[in-house]
Amino acid sequence: MVESAASTAGSSIDNDQSCAAEALRHRPPAEASSNDPEVLRAALLREAAERRRAECRAAIQTEVVTLALDLVVREPDIDGFFGALAKTMVEDGENHACGVWLLDDDRRSCDLWLAYIGDRLYTPKSADWATLALPRDGMAAHLVDHAPGWNETIEYQSADERLPEAVRAFNRAAGVHSVVVAPMLLGKQTLGWVAITTFPTPGCDGWWRVALLEAIARQATIALQQSRLAEISRVEERRKAILEERNRIARDIHDSLAQGFAAILMQLQAAQRKSPATPDTVASSIETAIDLARSHLNEARRSVGTLRPNVGDGEDLATALKRITSMGQRTTSMPIELVVDEMPRFGDGVEREIIAIAQEALTNAVRHSRARRITIRAATAQSVGLRLSVADDGRGIARERATAGFGMISMQERAERIGASLTIVTAPRSGTEVVLAWEPSSLPTQVHVAG
Repeated sequence: MVESAASTAGSSIDNDQSCAAEALRHRPPAEASSNDPEVLRAALLREAAERRRAECRAAIQTEVVTLALDLVVREPDIDGFFGALAKTMVEDGENHACGVWLLDDDRRSCDLWLAYIGDRLYTPKSADWATLALPRDGMAAHLVDHAPGWNETIEYQSADERLPEAVRAFNRAAGVHSVVVAPMLLGKQTLGWVAITTFPTPGCDGWWRVALLEAIARQATIALQQSRLAEISRVEERRKAILEERNRIARDIHDSLAQGFAAILMQLQAAQRKSPATPDTVASSIETAIDLARSHLNEARRSVGTLRPNVGDGEDLATALKRITSMGQRTTSMPIELVVDEMPRFGDGVEREIIAIAQEALTNAVRHSRARRITIRAATAQSVGLRLSVADDGRGIARERATAGFGMISMQERAERIGASLTIVTAPRSGTEVVLAWEPSSLPTQVHVAG
């Protein structure tokens, strides 16, 4: 398709009289009025050639638009679309290679996104992408630093002094004749570049390759921008779905948990008022139950508005840890020790997940460990992160149950959401320790079970 348009550029120029007469009407008067037959003939030939070249450019653009529309239908993703365009440049354009470079978000650097060399497409998903023998770092730096190339197509000879030495050495070794780079322009914004390396073509100045590359770059720009807009739309749709799900959960919490805790609290308070002579042990249990119901009612109400369990408005991490420790101590006779260093704020989102993990680990230890003591430690890590430990000296967790259960899964998911490392060290009759390590750029979630 594109090959037919490109081959038109290499055909001989038709010198018929009608085209020459039409051309003559648009020449400057000095040439048109010349009495020298050679001057007049040269003017006619030049005008006919320019007209044929313009027609060829139009044909190339039409064919590339048709190709792009066909690829939009045939290729399922943007990678396939660009791969097919690069293949067209190499095979139909009789070139050595074609590469696509995309600017990073900071617009201060760019990376090679894909390359078609010989008869093969290379992408970051290719097994041998990392070993692809191209001077990509040098070329990337040149594309960013060479200001004229941000707005116009640049043609380089293989040994052009403007090119980095690594690129020139590659050109010599590969027998490259020239390098042509066209920017992908969206209005006044540059998204990246499409570059080709060409072989020598005897008897052809190669102008049609430039025309073909510029036409390809225009269609590539449209496709890339459309893909990015579609991705933004998908992200927005996912965000709306998440917000709707959060709203649904909030409604469920309000209609079930919050209302249930409120009813329980009212009944407990009524029982407390009607039984003034209750034995001290019973009165203490009722008081603890009232505090628990009130605390969980407050948490449910906070969750309704913001889905922020276990962290109150303005409550820092140390205060929240003291609160859940105090509440946990009231439900068990085993000692719970809390050791907390002075810590900075890590952000509401991070702190919510940290406290939720601590709450879950403490609840598991109180209910299941049969321990003599539980220790909670929280300290800063390298002045920017956090290390949280909930340890007991109880019976441990059986290997087959170490990563099972909703509580364990919940802790893992919460750690993943903040990019933290979660380690569970346990063994039968040797106790259990849940360790959360968080830094601004932390490790993936891990679960280790000591044998």
